[in-house]
Amino acid sequence: PAAPAMMGNVAVWKPSKTAVYSAGVIMEIFKEAGLPDGVINLVYASGPVAADTVLTHPDFAGIHFTGSTAVFQSIWKTIGENIYKYKSYPRIVGETGGKDFIFADPTAKKRELAIAMLRGAFEYQGQKCSAASRCYVPASIWPEVKEIFGAELATVKMGPVEDFTNFVNAVIDESSFDKLKGFIDRAKEDEDAEVIFGGNCDKSVGYFVEPTVILAKKPDYITMKEELFGPVLTVYVYEDEDMDATLDLVDTTSIYALTGAVWSQSRYNIEKIAKRLENCAGNFYINDKPTGAVVGQQPFGGARGSGTDDKAGSIFNMLRWTAIRTIKENFVPPVDYTYPNFQPDNE
Repeated sequence: PAAPAMMGNVAVWKPSKTAVYSAGVIMEIFKEAGLPDGVINLVYASGPVAADTVLTHPDFAGIHFTGSTAVFQSIWKTIGENIYKYKSYPRIVGETGGKDFIFADPTAKKRELAIAMLRGAFEYQGQKCSAASRCYVPASIWPEVKEIFGAELATVKMGPVEDFTNFVNAVIDESSFDKLKGFIDRAKEDEDAEVIFGGNCDKSVGYFVEPTVILAKKPDYITMKEELFGPVLTVYVYEDEDMDATLDLVDTTSIYALTGAVWSQSRYNIEKIAKRLENCAGNFYINDKPTGAVVGQQPFGGARGSGTDDKAGSIFNMLRWTAIRTIKENFVPPVDYTYPNFQPDNE
């Protein structure tokens, strides 16, 4: 809510039910910093209750939404159905889902790629819309990448957040745990997939999902397509000579276009892949993990099923929350309605 408020608007902030505590802390910081009462109004309500009030109100002027693609589409539909009620046409900004990719070519540095896969997929338990979720690795380098990745993953500690040496903590709630466990259990049974690392889940003392890597035996396996939002990475190994066809798969497999990364030591391939995948990721990384955008340094956002690509953390997003007024002042108003061409020709 800070961006609209900074541009002079009053904002109503409704956090996710799983983020009420952090939202409360942020609100306390805002107030301590001098934010006046009534500028940002933090309300704790269920999504449907808030939507029924906000999206039908004549003064509704815009929404800055972060969440699932399905919910955002529902909000947009509701706005359209209520458009005749509003005093102005609402600004609609959304940052929604992602099925973020890492694509490596045969020249990629193997250890660097393995570390990017581990960090990109498992930091914050993969609970980032930018988290690496699908990875395409050529067959010629996969055995060594797999070995390095497995050795590093074996050193990863999982446990509560109070211990700062734990790299992986619990996922956010039980519904997330159950969803992730369902996909992992399915991959263990499916002929088209194999769990090659991790796969254990335990909610006896917290919703802990072990960092898991699924090897997809076909490129359109379900975990290559659907956003999971957890510590699950799916790898598809392609034949080196099929690189161009695999780039087509990166483009068409998912409805999302949030973040993506290319790993290569060939400048020709980097330029080629970046051009081929220009519509696949609003934030595109070269020889880096597809996460870590910082406000003010790297504006963030994607298109397709990932949102409106208004680039949070940039001037472009800020300008979405302004009403532009043009003013003209005339110091020499005309005293005759006619123009020169109305006068008779003088020969």
